[in-house]
Amino acid sequence: MDIRYIHNFLRVVNTGSMSEAARQLDLSPSAIAQQMRVLEGEMGAALLVRQGRSVRATAAGERLFERGRQLLQEVEGLREWVASDTDGGELRLGTVNTALHGFLPAVMRAFVDRHADVRISVRAGLTPELYTALLQSELDVLLCLKPSFDLPKSVCWAELRQEPLVVLCRAADAHEDPLALLRTRPLVRYDRSLAGGRLAERYLRARGIAPLERMELNSVLAVAMMVDQGLGVGLVPDIGAVLGQGRDVRVLALPEQGDGGEGQGTADARKVGLLWLHTSARARWARSLLECARECLGAGPLN
Repeated sequence: MDIRYIHNFLRVVNTGSMSEAARQLDLSPSAIAQQMRVLEGEMGAALLVRQGRSVRATAAGERLFERGRQLLQEVEGLREWVASDTDGGELRLGTVNTALHGFLPAVMRAFVDRHADVRISVRAGLTPELYTALLQSELDVLLCLKPSFDLPKSVCWAELRQEPLVVLCRAADAHEDPLALLRTRPLVRYDRSLAGGRLAERYLRARGIAPLERMELNSVLAVAMMVDQGLGVGLVPDIGAVLGQGRDVRVLALPEQGDGGEGQGTADARKVGLLWLHTSARARWARSLLECARECLGAGPLN
């Protein structure tokens, strides 16, 4: 049995389309269709059924899908074990943009100092899409936000930092009360489809603040750039010194929990950390990356 056929079968099921799977794998649709027929012959069962232009897994195909993912991870682990006398290989890292533009470069420098022969590929994206790629064995470790749902036991989560909401303003307004700025100045809003933007929206609602919205952007740094141009104030997660670096922007802390009375809300924080699979062939590199990140962020050594 060709293990590549199982890998390609997983892609077909994930995309729901042989033609789309073929495009992603740089193969012809006829080649994918032939591989699926061969795989069905070897398994002795129909694995896919057509629904219009799409395909879905049969009951047998769903069983292969679950075991096939485990098999591919075990094969990767076998390769890693066979080559365990060297530290070479590739680490596929997924990251959110705020980390990529913030503390990740320093972490990468520390990691490369430890593992000079390890190649690193980096994919930036949103946490949900990165998490899906991790489960599909397309990525090895994520630097991302903590998912809002309960994680399965097969997934490791290690928190690195919390990023509380802060107000961004120009230096001339830094003496003002941050809540007063949110009530009286135009708001350059952080995208409410993102976790940090939803935190900001909940905070404003809890404080009874209905801001004058000027624009809405899906980048924390873009919000800081607009504030630098005097277009308003921002309410964003505190991603670090990069917010004001080279800009006329000041970062103001919000009132702590309990300030303003019961029910008035709090400066909530989003949690940033590392995610990886227990069974990953590169779990040791994920743990090493975690140690590097903890050292760079001053969180102390890994227990």
